[in-house]
Amino acid sequence: MKTPFARLEDEGTLSPDEFGRIADIAKREAGLSLSPAKKSMISARIARRLRATGQADFGGYVAFLKSRDGAEELRMLISALTTNVSHFFREDHHFRLLETELIPRIEANARAGRRVRLWSAGCATGQEPYSIAMTILRRFSAAAAHDLRILATDIDEAALDRAVRGTYSQRELDAVPPAERKRFFKDAGNGDMEVGADVRALVRFRQLNLVAAWPVRGPFDVVFCRNVVIYFDAATQAALWPRLHQVLGPNGVLFIGHSERLDPASAQGFSSIGVTSYRKRVCPDEPSGGAKRWH
Repeated sequence: MKTPFARLEDEGTLSPDEFGRIADIAKREAGLSLSPAKKSMISARIARRLRATGQADFGGYVAFLKSRDGAEELRMLISALTTNVSHFFREDHHFRLLETELIPRIEANARAGRRVRLWSAGCATGQEPYSIAMTILRRFSAAAAHDLRILATDIDEAALDRAVRGTYSQRELDAVPPAERKRFFKDAGNGDMEVGADVRALVRFRQLNLVAAWPVRGPFDVVFCRNVVIYFDAATQAALWPRLHQVLGPNGVLFIGHSERLDPASAQGFSSIGVTSYRKRVCPDEPSGGAKRWH
């Protein structure tokens, strides 16, 4: 998941016009809703990008973003405006429900030769999809031998690079029981631990912007989209929930963050099955089949 606006030392302040232009870019490119109350923190973030790009002032930086040569810096800006906050087995009630209620059906479908897909949307530095994989492997150790995969996506390529490396400090593994550290991780040196091959075999990382066109559309058995949309405005959230509903397969399950809520219209498409846990209701006129697949 992506959490904007971690506390930083104030290194200068955007003018109201510059802030508005940056906010427009962040909304258009990533759906982020930048609060004027966070202007000092945002200014500090962007000041670092000024130094990195050699721009003399905020106005020049905004102009650079809009230039032909600014495409790569747009991605760096979005990364600068967001901080990866992720933990193994965060909001563990979701993983308990996944293990006790969903994995038996997932395993039965996989063993019957059916395709099973799960999606970690906003995976940050990888702890969430790896936690999903470990939860599956607890109950279904042969999962990788079947057509079962976890898609893990994020807008931030730097975060994805770290997720692919899969190396974490001992402190970052605090929520992983010792027996599972031994089973699912290996020593990476310098006190760090690296995700093992059996966990990696289930996960595929891809760059994806949730507010842009999606190159893949499921169907998914389970979608984790947690602590991401709270940084979108109400209209962007309301547009996202139906898209997630559409990519879920029949009886697919959606997990959202503890501070997130479905709007009333979107909630009609789901039945609550637990805390911030929802099962898809299938509308009679919803198309089936023909959905794109990822591998």
